[in-house]
Amino acid sequence: MAQLVGPLRKELADSLFSCRVLVVGAGGIGCELLKNLVLTGFKNIEVIDLDTIDVSNLNRQFLFQKKHVGKSKAQVAKESVLRFCPSANITAYHDSIMNPDYNVEFFRNFQLVMNALDNRAARNHVNRMCLAADIPLIESGTAGYLGQVTVIKKGQTECYECQPKPTQKTFPGCTIRNTPSEPIHCIVWAKYLFNQLFGEEDADQEVSPDTADPEAAWNPADAAARATASDQDGDIKRVSTKEWARSTGYDPVKLFNKLFKDDIMYLLTMDKLWKKRKAPLPLDWTEIKQIESSQKEACGTGLKDQQVLGVQGYTQLFRRSVETLRSQLIEKGEGAELVWDKDDPPAMDFVTAAANLRMNVFSMNMKSRFDVKSMAGNIIPAIATTNAVIAGLIVLEALKILNSDFDQCRTIFLNKQPNPRKKLLVPCALDRPNSNCYVCASKPEVTVKLNVHKTIVQALQDKILKEKFGMVAPDVQIEDGKGTILISSEEGETEANNNKFLSDFGIRNGSRLQADDFLQDYTLLVNVIHSEELEKDVEFEVVGDAPDKAPAPSAPEEGKNIANGNKDSAQPSTSSKAAAEDDDVLIIDSDEEPSSSTMEASPESSNRKRKHHDADDAASKRKRLDQQPADDDEDIIALD
Repeated sequence: MAQLVGPLRKELADSLFSCRVLVVGAGGIGCELLKNLVLTGFKNIEVIDLDTIDVSNLNRQFLFQKKHVGKSKAQVAKESVLRFCPSANITAYHDSIMNPDYNVEFFRNFQLVMNALDNRAARNHVNRMCLAADIPLIESGTAGYLGQVTVIKKGQTECYECQPKPTQKTFPGCTIRNTPSEPIHCIVWAKYLFNQLFGEEDADQEVSPDTADPEAAWNPADAAARATASDQDGDIKRVSTKEWARSTGYDPVKLFNKLFKDDIMYLLTMDKLWKKRKAPLPLDWTEIKQIESSQKEACGTGLKDQQVLGVQGYTQLFRRSVETLRSQLIEKGEGAELVWDKDDPPAMDFVTAAANLRMNVFSMNMKSRFDVKSMAGNIIPAIATTNAVIAGLIVLEALKILNSDFDQCRTIFLNKQPNPRKKLLVPCALDRPNSNCYVCASKPEVTVKLNVHKTIVQALQDKILKEKFGMVAPDVQIEDGKGTILISSEEGETEANNNKFLSDFGIRNGSRLQADDFLQDYTLLVNVIHSEELEKDVEFEVVGDAPDKAPAPSAPEEGKNIANGNKDSAQPSTSSKAAAEDDDVLIIDSDEEPSSSTMEASPESSNRKRKHHDADDAASKRKRLDQQPADDDEDIIALD
């Protein structure tokens, strides 16, 4: 593979040789990007990724091989790249970019940051760090055959959080199988499990560690030997989850112990997964039954669908639902399959029970049947070619930045089908910052409607500041003239406040809270509107979209919700991006449109959307110029 420095001007080639760049993520896009960077002439590269290599990555993340399964993505990617470019200076970090060690000063060491991430929380964080450090960021994402690259520069373009993001609906497969960190991961896993046991089997929807693979040995020391044996012996005879379940007669106890004990114990042997994550805790049917017999579990209050049962309750629900579904299969006859339907009580009971038991295993708060029913999602596979195209476009935008041609930078969309101008790659002028953005505005400010007599401090911290507004370690002070500290990021300082209501601290309609995240170098002013008329099951609402306006204490006006793009928290975007033909990325007509935001009323535009989902890496929401039905390809995401 020949290096591509030759055609570049000497000044630009010298710049590539000397500049330092940070690549965040070494997955689908990251592997392609690292290869492109060194072949283009970049010499000083740092790459960070928390994940380890999963067997499901090998079909598209070409820097990894079977022997690498279980190892650090960042470290193996570095080693693989150095094999064909030994002169490169690459530093790899097997860590989370949200670790406080990677502060603003760390980001200031680079001339350019490139995101190749698979989750929205990390995207939000890197966006804020680059804004604080005033370093250009190239954001990217893919969703199946769709892709996007855009450039973010403080004060000159929209930041990642300038526009609301849609609710995330799907997630990476390796996260679902091995390292779930949110309830939705467990719910998707439970839906997969239903299909594997009772429905149409799909190899891409495996739910348990693949014990037939050589790298999945119970004794990790045997992995290398078994990998060699696999290469020599050819294909391994595999027994599907459904075949195994049939062999047990769909015995609920055996299913339970396999899924929530044996498979979890197997995951625990992959000790590298748990060095920086909380390890899962296996469940045992016999132990649960003993606990159940010794103490009667308290029933929840309220409507049945909105009760959160304990482990014993969900264990019994699992047993009953398996028995019911087994009977349905028998009635349908040999070779029959069931179709999961959220409105089918036994199927919904099964997914609710299985998801909640897995949540318990991974130390998450369990959910009611109502919540589980509302959180189901869709998943599509990742496409290696899409990742390759997007990685190439990232490097082209990087060359423009380093060549001081920032005015030539573009947002570029990769479409599934040609638009009316017969283009698959569609450049679009970068939008200016949103003056109402609660992240990059000069004085970020939001208005939150809640009930101060029912909202506790812990909910303010976890659900509003961290989940909704993407903070990592917030400190909160009440603007009451006394500087009362409500929340401290220092462990133990304000834990006594966690279960107290906001009203206990004098917070009322019109109160103002200053939230600071020192890691992100970010301050957000929160205006509180007290309301006792929120919709059922709604704990708070974000009101309006004007960060420079304080609320009117006596007569607040409810506006549209603002979402920061954090997981499962955003409302559908009202922004639109239409396509414009332009620049040197494509040899096309030079009929450039001035800006994506000015195209909203274009008669050619349909309501097709691009979505910033968690994925191999998800693309942002957009209006597109193709003429397909508006509902095609919506709510989808690629897996990485």
